[in-house]
Amino acid sequence: MVAGAVAGILEHCVMYPVDCVKTRMQSLQPDPAARYRNVLEALWRIIRTEGLWRPMRGLNVTATGAGPAHALYFACYEKLKKTLSDVIHPGGNSHIANGAAGCVATLLHDAAMNPVEVVKQRMQMYNSPYHRVTDCVRAVWQNEGAGAFYRSYTTQLTMNVPFQAIHFMTYEFLQEHFNPQRRYNPSSHVLSGACAGAVAAAATTPLDVCKTLLNTQESLALNSNITGHITGMASAFRTVYQVGGVTAYFRGVQARVIYQIPSTAIAWSVYEFFKYLITKRQEERRASK
Repeated sequence: MVAGAVAGILEHCVMYPVDCVKTRMQSLQPDPAARYRNVLEALWRIIRTEGLWRPMRGLNVTATGAGPAHALYFACYEKLKKTLSDVIHPGGNSHIANGAAGCVATLLHDAAMNPVEVVKQRMQMYNSPYHRVTDCVRAVWQNEGAGAFYRSYTTQLTMNVPFQAIHFMTYEFLQEHFNPQRRYNPSSHVLSGACAGAVAAAATTPLDVCKTLLNTQESLALNSNITGHITGMASAFRTVYQVGGVTAYFRGVQARVIYQIPSTAIAWSVYEFFKYLITKRQEERRASK
């Protein structure tokens, strides 16, 4: 849990500016001043026109939520992976067990992170009226109710369950080839994590676009929705198609993949390092006794 918490906080903090760009590039009908060609241009324009620290707005709430969310995530994954592997493939590694463990771990992770995602993405949007986390939380609670913090939960799970299944299965598969002895090997953890994140990110981009819409309730997109609020995955999918057609489902795919490659590489390398460090110290203490 300690290793997972540190990995989660570092992953989200280091890559947060790119995450801000991804959120904006997924906007269905962006303001003319917030139309970007690529990630680097977007970062440059945000910093030049809105200030140096604008891409970091909302980082504090993300870091606060990422710690416990990733602690639950990795602890659940490790426990279930071992338990299920012992049942499905005793003494070996089971890809089915890896995928199933990743799916269950996602339920806990997303339950902790979904409210954080809502606040974070509203603060990341262009011309966001929120400058502080407390202002955003208060406004959402008063105007839309507590349910707004979990409006995208089912979509988040629909996206993250296949994402994490693909992610963990790809990571464990690559580890079998690059690191068959399963020792601490930084280069193999970085490479496996980066590849796993890229594959999973590209495959689940349409669901991420719908999740962003549900979280932000983008005003221009809401004009095309007669209910006033977009609630549920089916409504989000329909609205995305009405506003931008099929291509809208892949808005921000470049930013999403660019975000996930170093993000998952950082998460796995940091997680494996701290797991190795903690385990080594425990072994040394037992040996000294």
